[in-house]
Amino acid sequence: MAERITISGSVNVEDLINRWERVYNVPSHPPVWNAVQDNIEQYAAAYHKLVHSPVLDTILHTEHSFATVIHRLVKERDEEIGSLASKQTEEMSKALEGLSLGLTEADITAIAKKHQEEHGMEIASWESQLQALRESQKDEYRNWLMSLLEQSYESPLATPLSSPVVDIKEIPDETYSNLNQNLQESFTIHLGSQMKQMYNIRILSAEVLDFCQVPTNDDGELERQPRRMQTALGLYSNDLSGIVLLSDNHLGGFSGITQDFVRVCEMSTELHFPSVDDQLEKIRGFVKDGIEWRKINAICDNHLLSYSEQQSRKSGTKYLQVGDVYITKHSNLSDVHVVFHMVADDSLKSGEITSRHAAILGLRNIMKCACSNDVTTLTIPLLLSHEMTPEMTMTWCNRRAELVYKCVKGFMIEMASWGGSELKNLQFLVPTGIHEDIFSALVAMVPSIFRVSNPLVLKANSS
Repeated sequence: MAERITISGSVNVEDLINRWERVYNVPSHPPVWNAVQDNIEQYAAAYHKLVHSPVLDTILHTEHSFATVIHRLVKERDEEIGSLASKQTEEMSKALEGLSLGLTEADITAIAKKHQEEHGMEIASWESQLQALRESQKDEYRNWLMSLLEQSYESPLATPLSSPVVDIKEIPDETYSNLNQNLQESFTIHLGSQMKQMYNIRILSAEVLDFCQVPTNDDGELERQPRRMQTALGLYSNDLSGIVLLSDNHLGGFSGITQDFVRVCEMSTELHFPSVDDQLEKIRGFVKDGIEWRKINAICDNHLLSYSEQQSRKSGTKYLQVGDVYITKHSNLSDVHVVFHMVADDSLKSGEITSRHAAILGLRNIMKCACSNDVTTLTIPLLLSHEMTPEMTMTWCNRRAELVYKCVKGFMIEMASWGGSELKNLQFLVPTGIHEDIFSALVAMVPSIFRVSNPLVLKANSS
């Protein structure tokens, strides 16, 4: 209990100062983490405090151990389901061969129904097992962090003798990446008319999911990597990392890049935020409201549009449209905390899109959202595609890159009026398989579009 100070009559200033100093120096008791106090904000504060302490390596080791368990179980699930599918395929082949031996179409239908039920039950069983394990890991991890925090109030946390914790700034850039080192280039640029701001721009060729998935070794086990250290340190900070993922208009649909992304997320437990499935389910509810709002506004604006535009807008109000963006947040990915899912379609394959295309406006919305929410590193697909296709010739790539460069530059200049954080690091991602000549041409465009910082070289006079 702190000493209570009352003042009456004349005041001795020195005595008052000494008494306040004694009260101020009384050590506070560590907080008691109960069900009421242990909320999201306190959990975030606890993690941020601990991850910037000597127990960082212990935290990363624990997270890696949890991820390894989930990764092995997911692999076992895939093997079991694959084995069941092979068995059912063989059984169905024999049944079809037996049509000529007396089996009827009704028998084949019954077998197919039985296979479907077996497959569904197998998947449900594995999902139940994985869900229970994830919830157990999340609770165990949360309680363990709270106990670590209480220990830190009682005695300073010591750095383990085997800890490899080092200053992030001392880790060379190549340590963080297994990306193609030959096809990447970095620039430092200045933008602004009066108060110029400095930015880092990087162009590289890689798979978009390389920024999300933790790589595996030759034995198929998850690797421990320094990149996860940097991601953990920035999790609850004003220096977040984001990436733009081009998706289809079926929110959370299990196809293409979205299916691959969801699979990457499920390879380890999401220890801080809702699972990707829960996030997508919640977003679906908001999307329904947004689509209803869009329908109403489409009706109100119809008198201003041509007939073809009316039909296009009418057909497009059932689903998300090109340029629409939804956001998921993550703590278990390799390099990023925030994923901006931007809807794209085949119209982006055309070489004739302009700065008013919905996808370009979507990029502007993403950059504005990033500035408003402390995302200071953003990775953007330069060609608005995650893979090379036959129409992507040298001319096509140059035209598309020039459009994106100039639009992004304009958005960066506009950012000064948006407020919030600045995008200090901007990465332009091009698909793997791009020809080196095309990549070199895209790199050469940067100095002509942006103001690149070049060192001033002075030559000494021999006299």
